Amino acid sequence: MAEKSVALGYRGVRIRMFVYEKKLQYPVKITNPNPKYAKIIITQYGGPDGELGASLRYLSQRFAMPYPELKGLLTDIGTEELGHLEMIGTIVYQLTRNLSIDEIKKAGFEDYFVDHTTGIYPQAASGTPWSAAGMQSKGDVITDLSENLAAEQKARTTYDNILRLVDDPDVREPIKFLREREVVHFQRFGEGLRLATDRLDSRNYYMCNPAFDKNCGK
Repeated sequence: MAEKSVALGYRGVRIRMFVYEKKLQYPVKITNPNPKYAKIIITQYGGPDGELGASLRYLSQRFAMPYPELKGLLTDIGTEELGHLEMIGTIVYQLTRNLSIDEIKKAGFEDYFVDHTTGIYPQAASGTPWSAAGMQSKGDVITDLSENLAAEQKARTTYDNILRLVDDPDVREPIKFLREREVVHFQRFGEGLRLATDRLDSRNYYMCNPAFDKNCGK
C-alpha cells in the first residue's frame, strides 16, 4: 500500500485522504503459534464488538455529524481503528503460521481451517461472520455518541476477557495496548458528548436533532 493515499478532487486537485505509515501502531512479535488463542482473538477482527465494525461505524457516522470538532473526532478514531484491525489481523496470522495438520486438529481449529485455511477472515469467536447488522449510524448526534460510548466499553470488556484467557506475554502486550486505547476512545467520546450537549438545550438535548429540528439548541 502506498504511504500516501490521494484522490483527484475538483478540477484535478490532489487531496490527501489518509496517510499510511508502514508499521503497526504497537509491535506484534509472537514467538509461539497458538491456534487456540487465534480462535478467540479473531473476534476482535470481525466480531460484534471488534475493530472492523468500530472503524466502519465511526467513519460512517462522521458524515452526518453537525459539529466539525465531532466530525474530526470520528475521523481520527475511525482511522485509528483501521490500524487496530491491522494489529489483530497480524496477531491472528502469527498465531496460526506454519501449523501442522496435527496441531490444527489438536487445537480444534479444523472448522476455521476448512473454510479459510489460515487466511484472516472477519468473524466472531463463535464462528459467526461479520455483519453490518451489528453496528449503527443513526444520524443523530446524541444517539450516535451514546452508541459509541457503549461500543468502546463492550470492546474493552472483550479485551479484558481475552486477557483472562491468554498467558503468553507476546500476545498479552499488544492486547493490553488495544484495551488501553478503548479506554482513551471512551474518554474522548465522553468529551464529545459534553461538547454536543453544551451546544443544545440542556433540558431537551436528549430529544432533538439539530439536523432536522430547527429550533434545537436555540
